[in-house]
Amino acid sequence: MVGAAGASGTWAARPKADSGRGTVGATAAGAVRSVPAAWFAWLPRLLALVLVLALGAACAREDPRPVRPSAAPMAEVPIEALPPEARQTLQLIQRGGPFPYRKDGTVFFNRERLLPPQPRGYYTEYTVPTPGSRDRGARRIVAGRGSTGDPATSGEYYYTDDHYRSFRRIRP
Repeated sequence: MVGAAGASGTWAARPKADSGRGTVGATAAGAVRSVPAAWFAWLPRLLALVLVLALGAACAREDPRPVRPSAAPMAEVPIEALPPEARQTLQLIQRGGPFPYRKDGTVFFNRERLLPPQPRGYYTEYTVPTPGSRDRGARRIVAGRGSTGDPATSGEYYYTDDHYRSFRRIRP
């Protein structure tokens, strides 16, 4: 059987001569043209190949997030040079709280990849109040768990005043 467009424009099946290969298709004038049916068996495979190539190209693109080269030293800031609100937040961290913001002490995921790579859950973040700001502002201290496993005693603290665009390690 071969599909052909009838006068009404709908497709209908009609008998054809047995050529050993199936054929499908019709021209606008109604004449049947031969297309090997085996070609249609390749269509799903071709679509799958195009999809795999497109996904591969998308995944192969370089990650646009900034990465601090591991060999480059991180900038440091002495505790005395921090704003007074940052020094107070650091004291709260070292005492274990209480913290004034709900998000204080939550996991910092290091999506910016500017801090040394560590397993998820290693870093926690704390808000440094910004005078005159109606919200939490952009200033934070991020604490690592260090060798003690506790941000309060780790001694590993980083300060950002631009909402994670840059960090400076807090030097005691």
